[in-house]
Amino acid sequence: MGRLSSPARPRHRSLSYLPGVEGLRAVAVLAVLVYHANAGALPGGFLGVDVFFVISGFLITSLLLAEHERTGRLDLKRFWLRRARRLLPALYLLLLVCITYAVLFLPGEVARLRTDALAALGYVTNWYLVLGHQSYFQVVGRPSLFQHLWSLAVEEQFYIL
Repeated sequence: MGRLSSPARPRHRSLSYLPGVEGLRAVAVLAVLVYHANAGALPGGFLGVDVFFVISGFLITSLLLAEHERTGRLDLKRFWLRRARRLLPALYLLLLVCITYAVLFLPGEVARLRTDALAALGYVTNWYLVLGHQSYFQVVGRPSLFQHLWSLAVEEQFYIL
């Protein structure tokens, strides 16, 4: 006769690698790249950004639910510190490289980049563009070197909600 065993404990799946999510992320990246290279080749390619928002929402919600299940609470301070450690070094490097580039090759843009950089640091680039009546899709003149950071601002604002 076989032995009775206790039911298996549910394992906490790691969210570090989910092949389906990674595949979806790759499709979204390709869509955005093709759209930026030639909008006519894939007119809806910009929707890849929406896919990134959905993936991010899924992953963050899953992590927060797992933490709540494990500890019975959410440590939002820890959450924000993890986000800052993950995002800020790359953001600082991007700002430094772009501002250095502007100082060397686009000196007339440096004054504008100061306010653009502050909006990026505050994760409010999307509102900065809206209030400045600037459209991501109808660029007149030279776009800001930080214009693409609107999506990061939207993502961080989503986390506040």
